[in-house]
Parts: sequence; C-alpha cells; structure tokens
Amino acid sequence: MEEQTKYLLNENDIPRAWYNINADSPVAPEAVLNPMTNEPVTPDFLSVLFPMGLIEQEVSMDRYIDIPEEVREAYKLWRPTPLIRARRLEKALGTPAHIYFKYEGVSPSGSHKSNTAIAQAYYNKIAGTKAMTTETGAGQWGSALSMACQFYDMPLEVYMVRVSYDQKPYRRFLMETYGAEVNASPSPKTHYGQKLLAEDANNPGSLGIAISEAVEMAASSNGGKKYGLGSVLHHVLLHQSVIGEEALKQMDMANEYPDVVIGCVGGGSNFAGIAFPFLRENLKNGQRTRLLAVEPDAAPSLTRGIYAFDYGDTACSAPICKMYTLGADFMPASIHSGGLRYHGMAPTLSSLYAQGLVEAVAVSQTKVFEAAVLFARTEGLLPAPESSHAILAAINEALEAKKTGEKKVILFNLSGHGHFDLSSYNKYLTGQMEDYALPDEAVKNIRQHIPAIKENALV
Repeated sequence: MEEQTKYLLNENDIPRAWYNINADSPVAPEAVLNPMTNEPVTPDFLSVLFPMGLIEQEVSMDRYIDIPEEVREAYKLWRPTPLIRARRLEKALGTPAHIYFKYEGVSPSGSHKSNTAIAQAYYNKIAGTKAMTTETGAGQWGSALSMACQFYDMPLEVYMVRVSYDQKPYRRFLMETYGAEVNASPSPKTHYGQKLLAEDANNPGSLGIAISEAVEMAASSNGGKKYGLGSVLHHVLLHQSVIGEEALKQMDMANEYPDVVIGCVGGGSNFAGIAFPFLRENLKNGQRTRLLAVEPDAAPSLTRGIYAFDYGDTACSAPICKMYTLGADFMPASIHSGGLRYHGMAPTLSSLYAQGLVEAVAVSQTKVFEAAVLFARTEGLLPAPESSHAILAAINEALEAKKTGEKKVILFNLSGHGHFDLSSYNKYLTGQMEDYALPDEAVKNIRQHIPAIKENALV
C-alpha cells in the first residue's frame, strides 16, 4: 500500500465555529484592568479600541462561537490548510517517531495570522470602523491585516518594530503592496514615539512600544480608527482555533493521534490555535496529549517570567492583564524571530500554563536555525524563524524517541514561511549569528517593573 504524505480536507470541512477554551478551563478567566484606575475594564473603555463584536468574544464563556459566513468565504482562499507527514525529516533523523506538521504558510499573506486578520477586519467593517491601526514585529501580522483591511476597504496604519523594519524590508514592501502605511517604531508620528526618539535616536523598538503607538493613534482618533491586535488577547486566540479543529480531522484521516502537540510562542496565538482543541480533548474526552510551547531564550516569558498583572504595552496605556511577563518596559535583544520578542504571554495561555495543563521550553537562536535548515533540506519548505522554534522541539522529541525506541506521534504547527527571512538565514549560514539568553539579573528585577495590583481586592 502506497504511503500517504498529505492529508487534505475540502472546503466543507472548514470549521463553522471557533472553539473557546474558557468554556472548559478549570479556572475562570482573570479580570482585565483599566490602566488608569486598576479597576476591571468596562465595555465603554474597550470600545475605544475594539468593535463590540470582538469585545463580546473577549469575555464570552460559550464553548463555540459561530464563524460568520462572509469570514468562512474569505477563509476558502487558503483553508483548509494541509497536514503533512514529514517523512524525509523522519528518515534523516533515523527516528521511529511519526512527525506531522500543519502548514499555515499557504495563506495569501504567508502565515496563520490571516485567520484572525480576516475576522477582525470583518467585525470592524460591520461596526462602521473607517480605518485601523496595528503593530507588527516580524511583519507577518502586519501583512495579514494589511490584506484583510484591503478586502474590506479600510485604510491601515502599521507600526513595525524598527529592528524588524530594517531586517525585513520585503515584509514592509508586501504591506505597502496591500495598501497599508508602514512606520518604523518608535515613530515621530506619535507623542510616545517622539519621546523615545528624543531619548535615543537609535532605539531598536519592541512590540510593547509598537503597541503603544498603535493604541495612541486609535485612542486619539475620536472614534475614527480602531486597533487590531495580532496575538495575546482572547478573541485572537479564539479565531486561531480553526487550525486545531482541522488538525483533529486530519489526524483521524491518518489513523493516528498525537502524543505531543508543539507550537512556538511569542504572544501565544498560533500555539493556542493548534493546541486548544487538543486540550479540549484532554479535558473532556480523556486524551493525554502533551502540549508544548516553545519560546526564545532571549524573551522567555513563560519559562523565566513571573505570573502577575502587567501592562500590555510599554507606555502603560493598554489594558492590564494577568500573564507571564518580563515587564512591560522589557527591551528584547535583536534576535531574528521578530514575532517572538514580546514581553508577555496571552492571559488565557498563561492561566493554563500556571495550572500545569501546558508545558514550555526556551531554546537558543542558532539551534533554531540549525533545525530550520535541516527541515528545509529534507522537506523543501523554508520555515519562518518563529515556526522553526517548533521544528527544533519536534526534532528533539523525535531524537528522544530514537533513544527509547518509542513510536511517538508528534504534531507541530508550521505557522508561516520564511521567504522574507533570507537575510537571517544568510547570517546563520555565514557564521555571523549569535545566541543571546536573558541574563539572570534581568529576571531578578522583573518585579520592579510591573504595577502593584492587590489581586485579592479584585472581584
């Protein structure tokens, strides 16, 4: 019998509802706080930034939320995405493990980010939003929302972390091709950007800073603009659940079930997208799949951060959430996985990690690119540096299976392609890439950089 490599669904298999892990989590969601009062936020406060449709999703406890038909129609441009058995990688490793990956890089913008970009643009359009603002790190989120805003005829301002703006110019060109205005962050366009540039004209930027600028532009527009976020908040993770729902069907087609599901984490959305539907099966149906989040050791919020209430941005203007954090003023090293350089982790994912329902590991940059090159040379696909964190963890799991002789089934999310990351690959291939691990001293000082919130006073 011929061995199968690709497991393909048809358009009728695109999920008709997003899955909400909050319905099944053993612990209720933590309050989200107003950064000016430290009191729980009200819908009026959030409505400055988001349309009511997304605010309702943010706080919903419904297990499933219907996907609007117009959003499903747009999803048909690339969904369902393929599940692929990495047979050549297995052979190169000499492992008895079976390695599968869900390939989200087939979306028009090149990553999983389109799953939420289309949804956010849709809900903003039907609410009457005239324009949007956002931040982006590596550029995958900015590219996705640029495309989505063009579909719904809304202008978009993007604030791109300066180091990525310089490292990845082709991402900027793609966003501009889709019609977006792209600004290096910190930018002279905002009051906060002007302040930072006056202090340091060569500020490399961070996702926290870029969020501050995008939030400032939306909040100061008197309702003319709304803000879109690529990760962290619950409605973003919710939209990504289409990944795991499809993967469950495809693993069934393969007559296997994963022992471990792996995804990279910066803010948490693509890991949540593939892992949360499998977590539901653990919680509700007795499965025992391990769920492994992989982060860079330069920005290790889960593995070395603290679980506390913190600001979502550097200017302390975004809502305060309880999450694993390195401090809102954390200035990450200029690693090449720009999408993973955020100071905090999604509150929903943070809660599940605190409960021991999710595992996490931090890895070094050069090992990540070593894994990425091996994957490219065996499977032919050039992965994004962010996704390559998941590849490295999958390889490590497969090599462990080789030691023990265990036939382990491994599934990871390949959340985007690396076609615009070739300068980073060149740095690795020419021996110019260096590792950077967050110093112990920085970890010891995190508590000095977060707000003092009396948690027992919150209702």
